[in-house]
Amino acid sequence: MGPGVVSTEARPWLERMIQPLAHRGPDGFGFHVAPSVGLAHARLSIIDLSTGDQPIHNPRRTVWTVFNGEIFNFVELRRMLEDKGHVFYTQSDTEVIVHLYDRYGEDFVHHLNGQFAIALWDSERQRLVLARDRAGIRPLYYTRQRGRLWFASEVKSLLAVLPECAHLEPQALLQTLTYWAPVDPETLYQGVQSLPPGHVLTVERDGRQHLRRYWDWTFPDAEATSPSRYPLTLEQATAELRELLVDAVRLQLRADVPVGAYLSGGLDSSGIVALIRGFTDTPVRTFSVAFEDGEFDESAHQQAMVRHLGTEHTTLMCTRRDIGNAFPRLIRHTETPVLRTGPVPLMLLAGSVRQHGYKVVLTGEGADEVFGGYDLFKEAKVRRFWARQPDSRLRPRLLEKLYGYLQNSPVSSPAFAQSFFGQGMEHLHRPIFAHVPRWTTSQRAFAFLAPELRTMAAHWDPLDAYEHTLPPEMARWNDLARDQYVEAKSLLAGYLLSSQGDRVAMANSIEGRFPYLDHRVIEFANRLPPSFKIRGMTEKYLLRRALAELLPADIVKRTKQPYRAPDSQSFFFDGKPLDYVADLLSPDAIRDAGYFDPAPVSRLVEKCRLGRATGFADNQAFVGILSTMLVHRQTVEARLSPTPAAHPSGAVA
Repeated sequence: MGPGVVSTEARPWLERMIQPLAHRGPDGFGFHVAPSVGLAHARLSIIDLSTGDQPIHNPRRTVWTVFNGEIFNFVELRRMLEDKGHVFYTQSDTEVIVHLYDRYGEDFVHHLNGQFAIALWDSERQRLVLARDRAGIRPLYYTRQRGRLWFASEVKSLLAVLPECAHLEPQALLQTLTYWAPVDPETLYQGVQSLPPGHVLTVERDGRQHLRRYWDWTFPDAEATSPSRYPLTLEQATAELRELLVDAVRLQLRADVPVGAYLSGGLDSSGIVALIRGFTDTPVRTFSVAFEDGEFDESAHQQAMVRHLGTEHTTLMCTRRDIGNAFPRLIRHTETPVLRTGPVPLMLLAGSVRQHGYKVVLTGEGADEVFGGYDLFKEAKVRRFWARQPDSRLRPRLLEKLYGYLQNSPVSSPAFAQSFFGQGMEHLHRPIFAHVPRWTTSQRAFAFLAPELRTMAAHWDPLDAYEHTLPPEMARWNDLARDQYVEAKSLLAGYLLSSQGDRVAMANSIEGRFPYLDHRVIEFANRLPPSFKIRGMTEKYLLRRALAELLPADIVKRTKQPYRAPDSQSFFFDGKPLDYVADLLSPDAIRDAGYFDPAPVSRLVEKCRLGRATGFADNQAFVGILSTMLVHRQTVEARLSPTPAAHPSGAVA
């Protein structure tokens, strides 16, 4: 979605706001300026290449919309609307939005199957409607400044006209260093809010704002998810899931341009490609990233799947130096600190997709959240089992079945494993129980904060704070459902679909699509008994069954290896940090920015330089500090300087 402003003098602002979003839509700009509003759109043309330019209006030209994303079921919606007498003037998916609004008002969102950030202007009611898709795949930001409401797909669009917002909020920084992202609707930027996933914001003519949730990850009460109460047998559930996945893939293949797919070598992405090959006639080109370091590389599994599926395939080899050099560009697009370098190779991979002439890729993202795939879920299951006999020496040994892909695994020493995973047991009955070890590890970055921020952190309880955002009905859900909900709301929406999803794809004008996040798939999975998701220590059990006939047995049985990339070691070569790293993490730069304490930061830099930062805590702290300093240099300093400051990579903000 392009930017917009509720204002009587919109055009000059829109032209300044749309330019920073050219990467999201390099195929053309469109504007609609009326007495009270201005809308702009940067187009990435995928459906209806000839007549699909936005903004799009209804027949009476009283309702106008711009949106970023796709409405996958637009064919079915258009047929239904035409049967009711609606007349269309384009072949685009966008036009169904204005017709649905004419017929259903703000409830139009319930009819959409898609990924979207929508801005809709109703001139008769003088009403602005902003809507975001259910899972939070597409971003949407807004702020009220200078007596006007401003909105856009990325914060940089707002900062182009509102430099006063280019200040980092300390509380949001603490949230990012703990949860990996600010908690919606908060953002890192002063006065700027994120429209939460599954929400609609309505702004009336008198300025009143109404924010409402229209969808959420909800789960039945625990009793209803016992296998004896669940209405489907395992075989019936397997068949229904496969049918749902086939339809989700079919819908998400809709495009008037060629479609590609990522192939990581794991179950999730391999399953998507196998569904395309087995149930559609769509030709698909596959892409993957490989690493020089064997700890991170999955190319052998990728090539096995390429041979099995017979796809035309491209592999991008990513080195540590590639990651270090591209990191500043990543942060320009994420607009927020990150705690891992994992998004960088995916940004480079999206660039390779674009170079090969593709604009759309399907990915396997979301399967772990939907079907219980992460080690975190199994870890929490073992810790709950252990807590029933806390003195047991055998029960914690089950943890040794986890993290086998890590060279420096927390379970490599039984004594350390008991100490590490034993922390937070006092939170056993709280909905955030599963996430305490991860957040505790992340929070070790607080030791590097400047004194004022460290004092603020000391008076902030991240567990209590996060629980205040959770729905009270969670108390009635089973343990895995609670774990999944927190994961979906924190890491998935805040980080994976943003910094590692939308932002790195759109940096290269690529649209990522996520069949496992079709809301029908999520709703089906949320009703499943926990044993259909994690059986013993086998994760994603039902998904494995649903894909078993389409994939080689070793892929179906393979234990999940999470996607990872080299972290701190990507920034030091021949015993020296990269030039921009040395500059940004120098004591003077750290002191001037004011977020961190120069002395402990210098010690951490030296530890990383010597290759002694082997655990998650040190690596996440280093990457978090460096990325925060990049955000400060590229955004705060650049926007507040009389002339734009040069980025370390040489580009201009």
